[in-house]
Amino acid sequence: MTDRSRPRVVVVTGASGGIGRATARLFGARGDKVALLARGETGLRAAAEEIRDAGGQALPIPTDVADWEQVRDAADRTEEELGPIDVWVNVAFSSVFAEFKDIDPAEFKRTTEVTYLGYVYGTKAALERMLPRDRGAIVQTGSALAKRGIPLQSAYCGAKHAIQGFHESLRTELLHRKSNVHATIVHMPAVNTPQFDWVENKLPKHAQPVPPIYQPEVAARALVYAADHPKRREYWVGGSTVATLLANRVAPSLLDRYLARTGYASQQTDRPRDPHQPANLWKPADGPDGHDFGAHGGFDDKAHARSVQTWAAEHRGLLAAGAGAALGLTGIGLLRNGR
Repeated sequence: MTDRSRPRVVVVTGASGGIGRATARLFGARGDKVALLARGETGLRAAAEEIRDAGGQALPIPTDVADWEQVRDAADRTEEELGPIDVWVNVAFSSVFAEFKDIDPAEFKRTTEVTYLGYVYGTKAALERMLPRDRGAIVQTGSALAKRGIPLQSAYCGAKHAIQGFHESLRTELLHRKSNVHATIVHMPAVNTPQFDWVENKLPKHAQPVPPIYQPEVAARALVYAADHPKRREYWVGGSTVATLLANRVAPSLLDRYLARTGYASQQTDRPRDPHQPANLWKPADGPDGHDFGAHGGFDDKAHARSVQTWAAEHRGLLAAGAGAALGLTGIGLLRNGR
C-alpha cells in the first residue's frame, strides 16, 4: 500500500473526459495534487475546477500523449509545480469504429500512437523520475479487449493487447530489480464515457458500448484502489469482464463465432450516425472550439453505478476471512453433532 499520510502528486492522462476525468476528480477529492494531461483545453479547465471544488490541487497541462517530448515536458512541469510524482495513471486513448478494411493506415497508426505509445511514453516519463527515488506507482487502464478482440475495433484491440504485453514485460523487470516502484493494470468493462459521441465512427449507426455498461466512477474507484495497492499484477472490473476473459480461456473459437454473430449489432444503437459528429482522432472535440463533454456519455439510463465483482476483488482478504470463519463454524457444528 502506498503512503497516504500526505497528499500525493498524481498524473492522470486523458483527464479531460470519461474515465480519466472521473479518476482525476476522485484523487482530488482525497486532497491529492493532480496533474491533468489531455489535448482538450476546454475539458481540462472544467476538470481542474471540479478538482479544486472537491478540495484538491489541479494543474491542467494540454498534452498530446502521442508526442514523447510533450509527455516528458508535462512530467517536468508537474514536478516543478506540484512536487515529486507519486502516481502515474495512463488512461488516454483513441479509437476508430469500423471494419478493418475501412480503416485508413494513417487512422490505424494514430490510434496506436495515442492508445499504446501514449502509455509507453507516460510510463517512461514516470519511471525516469520514480526509479532514482525507488518509490511510486504506475497504473495502466486496460480493458477486457486487451485479452479478447472484438469486431469493429481492430485498432483499439490491437493497442490494448500491446499494452498488456508491455505491462507484463515491465513488471518482470521491476521484480528483477526488487524495485519499490510498482506497476499494475486494471481491465475495464464497457463504460459510459463521451467517447461514443466523439469517436471516429464509420458505422451506419451511432456507436455504443457493449452492454452491460458501467458508469465511469466505477472505473475510477478501481483505478484509485489500484494506485493504493499497486503490487497486484492486475485487476478485473465488472462481471462482464470476468465472464468474457474466462470464456476466452475455455472456448475461444466458440467466442469468435458468438462475437461474429452479435458484435456488430451490440456496438450500435438504433439511431443513424450523425455525419456531423465530432471526431477526436486528429483534434480534440473539447478543444478551444468545442465544449466540455464531462465524464459521462449518453447512456446514463443504462449504466450501472456499482460493481459487486469489483468490490469482491478489492476485499479478497475480508471475504477469505469470512469464508474461513463460516467453514470453521460449520466444522464445529459437525463435531458437536457427531458427539
